[in-house]
Amino acid sequence: MKQSFTSTSLVRYLYNETTAAETLAMQEALRTNPELRREYQELRQAHRQLPKVTFSPSKCTLNAIRAYSRQTAFEEQC
Repeated sequence: MKQSFTSTSLVRYLYNETTAAETLAMQEALRTNPELRREYQELRQAHRQLPKVTFSPSKCTLNAIRAYSRQTAFEEQC
């Protein structure tokens, strides 16, 4: 069975969001389909050019999450 891959499939593969079976199928397709491989290489190059951004929640946000966690953990014990 020949499987076709979309741009969305390639992006999911690029971001490691595919299942093990999808990854194996994509790797095989990239090995055997030059057009798909070219599109993937273009996407990968564009991905590398994206700015690397990291987000850190504020101390207030972390405290709110911890308080909520403590509250709900207490409710589950009752």
